[in-house]
Formats: sequence, structure tokens, C-alpha cells
Amino acid sequence: MTDQTAARRDMANAIRALAMDAVQQADSGHPGMPMGMADVATVLFTRFLKFDASEPHWADRDRFILSAGHGSMLLYGLLYLTGSPDITLDELKRFRQLGSKTAGHPEYGHAAGIETTTGPLGQGLGNSVGFALAERLMADRFGRDIVDHFTYVIAGDGCLMEGVGQEAITLAGHLGLGRLIVLFDDNGISIDGPTSLSTSEDHKKRFAAAGWHVQSVDGHDQEAVARAIRKARNVTDKPSLIACKTVIGYGAPTKAGTAATHGSPLGKDEIAGAREKLGWSHGPFDIPEPVFTAWRKVGAKGKSARRKWVKRHAAMAEADRAEFDRRLKGDLPAAVGEAIAAFKAKVAADKPSWATRKSSQEVLEVVNPVLPDTVGGSADLTGSNNTKTASLKPVTRGEPGGRYVFYGIREHAMAAAMNGMALHGGIIPYGGTFMVFTDYCRPSIRLSALMGLRVVYVMTHDSIGLGEDGPTHQPVEHLAALRAIPNLLVMRPADTIETAECWQVALESKTTPSVIALSRQNLPTVRGAGDANLCARGAYLLAGDASAPIRLIASGSEVQLALAARDLLAADGLVAAVVSMPSWELFARQDADYRRQVLGPEGTVRVACEAATGFGWERWLGARGAFVGMTGFGASAKASDLYKHFGITAEAIAETARRLGR
Repeated sequence: MTDQTAARRDMANAIRALAMDAVQQADSGHPGMPMGMADVATVLFTRFLKFDASEPHWADRDRFILSAGHGSMLLYGLLYLTGSPDITLDELKRFRQLGSKTAGHPEYGHAAGIETTTGPLGQGLGNSVGFALAERLMADRFGRDIVDHFTYVIAGDGCLMEGVGQEAITLAGHLGLGRLIVLFDDNGISIDGPTSLSTSEDHKKRFAAAGWHVQSVDGHDQEAVARAIRKARNVTDKPSLIACKTVIGYGAPTKAGTAATHGSPLGKDEIAGAREKLGWSHGPFDIPEPVFTAWRKVGAKGKSARRKWVKRHAAMAEADRAEFDRRLKGDLPAAVGEAIAAFKAKVAADKPSWATRKSSQEVLEVVNPVLPDTVGGSADLTGSNNTKTASLKPVTRGEPGGRYVFYGIREHAMAAAMNGMALHGGIIPYGGTFMVFTDYCRPSIRLSALMGLRVVYVMTHDSIGLGEDGPTHQPVEHLAALRAIPNLLVMRPADTIETAECWQVALESKTTPSVIALSRQNLPTVRGAGDANLCARGAYLLAGDASAPIRLIASGSEVQLALAARDLLAADGLVAAVVSMPSWELFARQDADYRRQVLGPEGTVRVACEAATGFGWERWLGARGAFVGMTGFGASAKASDLYKHFGITAEAIAETARRLGR
């Protein structure tokens, strides 16, 4: 064994030791994966990964994604060893403790160097497609002198078993994302035991069939791993899989290669045995100076590349540099607000009766030309979601600068990839499907909210109003389910002007994802343009004034019913005000005085109406409130017949208000 080989072995063993020690001290965690993939990670970080630990947000760094997020100590150990300013030795000792930056699974925003939140298996793999696509799109716009990096992923068996993993694999292969390299921890073990208990597929053949470049290596042979990565980097027309055959818990004397190392501390005796077997005589959390220095040099070796990039960035044409910087900051050009204001004025004059999915497309027709950050798409429902506009070219192998992704029937991968694009920076992704299929996107939507990402979910066919497709496609519980997710803007506009305002809110919300729920059926224009974005306040008085003793509250397609119910009550001499409430989350952010002005004081009669279940509406209804809407699944019929069948009518709203007011 050469001195260099011994040094690299010791560098890998440092990762193993930190993983064993941190999990043992926390009495919780997953030591097996970091121990098994330590050699692969050492090769990647010491020989290939382009980064500067002192400037972890450098725009042209390579991205490293730990999709197998349960092995978080692999990432935390690497960040500490290479000199991340956020991950100190004390943070490693506080692994999995309240308030630490070293959470059980990597959480974006807790520490620099954590590129995405992983843990739900397959999500990081799905994100990586978005990262790689964003890199390609930004390189096409700004050139390889400014954008020239790879996306590396460590994924495990679980990531490949999850459905989102398969969707991501086929999408990446179809798009030919040649700067995406996945290092598969092929250890043959899951929590239940050998993977042979639950699967017998050949992952390598599966990737090859999806259009990937595929290699297999001994994951503990560092030179073989290095050769494979070097070869993968030279394949430019397809993504690469390197199946790294590893032993989970490598070095543990009795538990290596078994599920016992997967999700539990090794125990003091096993750790002592592992130290002896690995030739690691140092105490807990003790990294010998030569190894520590070698790792810190790895963290600093990217300084030269970064400084050269800074000079290239400074030498850009002034307009291009300003545009690049603006897009990475996530600021919107002033032209966006101007375009939306002009659009609202025109709509107020023309008063079209459009389905809000059509309204959304019309908004995008004026936004996309002045906001090059947007990348749209749909999960095989482009003509129904109305997400493609005239200025957007499709993303294909031959069109690296396209801004519209035909995701195919891959709702989950679409959502995960959009998260990756938003995380990469420079891109504002939006994608569409039917509202009912938010169920297929939900894990990624939840992570959008958890990470605070500007991702826009365009969800059309938002109620029983979609009609004849029937209850399988009619979302009745989905508004409630989405509203339950913290830090998610769920917006359901009533007409074209509200749709424009909701889009403006979504685009201006840098740290919050949005779901815009849109109708299939045509809706009348119910309000004027005005100067302010009323939807930004979540709810507002659309008709009537604050002194009215009755409030009729609705969102989306039911606002027109509330307006008609107001007229019916007026014929009886009863005074009501109509509240349009496109967003609960935004309304909840308003001060108490504004909410009282909109909803009326305690004791006001309040009737809410939505073509959905009423779960959660009690939050706004008060003691003299009632809900008119769905209590079960829908049915197959024309939309107008369904509204009558289920009693969602102006007459029902008015009668409920009369009853409550008696």
C-alpha cells in the first residue's frame, strides 16, 4: 500500500469514525450508509467536486445531493472535514438534537452545503433532474464561462424503489442530462433485511433502458471509483449511473453487511471492534492532524477556480452580468408588475368570461416574455392546464434553451424537479396538472413548503365544476388537504383579474410555494382592476360594505353564486356583503382589525360556499356561521346539473343566511 493510498484510506475512515461516534452519542441514526459510501465520497470530494468551502454559495459550484438522506452523517462529516463555516465539531456532537444544524435528515437552510432537504427517499434523485436541467438552461443563456458545473447524487436502493425515482430516471434519460451523475450505493440492504426480500430487478439494466450511461465498480476500490467518475464526466449526451458495490457498515466486525447497521447505533463494543479493524486508534470525534489537514486542503482547493470565475463574472457584458445576478437573487424585473397592471386594466374594460385556467394562460402570455426566469411545464395536460405560451420553446435534447418541459405522465417527478430548479437558482418553475392529482405531487409540494421555495403549482379542474369526468377526477377534499400544509399559499381566484393578482403574489413570494387552483368552466368577470392587489390580502369585500350584518364568503367559481345570493337577499330586504376569499394563508397574515372589517364583528351571520368539503371553514365562520358545499364525492354529469344536485346554489346560500339570521 502506497503512502497516498493509506492517506486516502484514512480520510475515508475519518468519515466512518465521525458517523459511528455521532450516531452513538445521539443514540439514534443511520451509521451504515456513511460507513459503506465513505470511500466513494472521499474520491468524489478529493478529486472531482468543484467547490470552495469558504464560499459555499458560489454560483458555479458542483452540486452534491445526498438523496439517501438517512445517511446524513456522511454529508455532515464531509462538511465539517472540508471546513464548512456552519458545521463545526460541536454541531456533529449535537447530531439529531433540538436546535442543531445537524438534523436527523439534511434540511435545506440549516447549513451551507446542504443543497436540498432529503430523507423521503427518491426526492433528492427527483430534485437532481431539476438541478441538472437548470444548469443546462442557465449555461445556454449565460455561457459555459459562467455556468459550467455537474450535479452529483448519492442514492440508495430505497431511492430507486420509490416511484418518484423511476419517474425521475426516465425523464433525465429522455432529456439527455449529461451533467447528472448518480452514484448508487449498491449494498443490497434495506431496513427489513436483504433487498432480495422485496425486489429482484436489475437496476443497471433499468437505467440503461431509460437512456443512461451505466457502469459498475467496487465501491471500496477508490481508483476504480475515480476511473468511473472520470469516464462519466466525459459522457455529455446522457446522464450516468455508477453502481458502487459496497458493504453497509463497512468495518463493523459483526454487523457489517447486515440491516443491523442501517438504522441503529452500532453500540460501544461494535464501535471498538470497528476501530480496531479499520486501524483507527483515535478516540471519539478525534481526527488526527494529518488527516484533518488533508481534508481542509480539499475544502480550499477550489479557491483558485472560484477566483478565476469571479474574474470572468466581472468581465461579463454589464447587461448580462446584471441579469445573471438578478436571476440568482430572485428579484423580479419591474416589467412584470407593469405587464400585470396593464393586463388587469384591459380585462376590466373587456370583462371576458373565461375559465380561470384560460385566464392563467392569458396572464402568462404577458408575463413570460418579460420574465425569462420562468420555466413552465405540464404532466401531459398542456392543452387542459393552459400552461404553454407562445414565447416558450419546448425543452429537448436539441433545444438546450427551451423553457417548457413536457413532463409526460410524471406528476411526482415534475414537482420534485421543479424543487430542484428552484434550489439551483436562476429559475422560477411552474407546472400543471389536474387538481385531483396533487395527491401524486403532495410529497414534493410539502417539501417545497418545508424548504421555502418559489415553485408555482398550476392546478386546474379544481372542483365538481369539471363535470362529466366524474368523482375520480373531481377534487372535493384537496383544498382542505393543501391548506393544511404550513407555508403553502393555496389561491383560488374567482375571475381573470383575481387570477392575474394570484400570479403576481406567487411570483413575488420568494420563500413560499403556491398552488393556484383554477376552474374548467367559464366564469364572469366580477370586479374591476383597481390599483391594489386585493388578492394579496387573502380576502376582501367584493360587494357591499363593512356595516352589513350578513357576510357571504366564497372562493373561485362560487363567488358568482354568493353575488347572486346577495341579490336574492336584497329582494327580501336583507343586507349582505360578499367576501371573495382566494387565500386563507394570506388572509391569516392580516391584522385583526382588517380581518374583522372583512368578516364582520363576532355575531355577524356568515355563510361560506365552496364546491368542496367544508373541513376547516369553522376557522372563519364564528358562532353564527354555516357552510354550503360538498359532504361527499361528486358524480358524473354536466357541471350545472352537479351544482344543483349537490345543493350548491345561490338559493341555498340565501336560504342558509335567512335561517341563521332569524
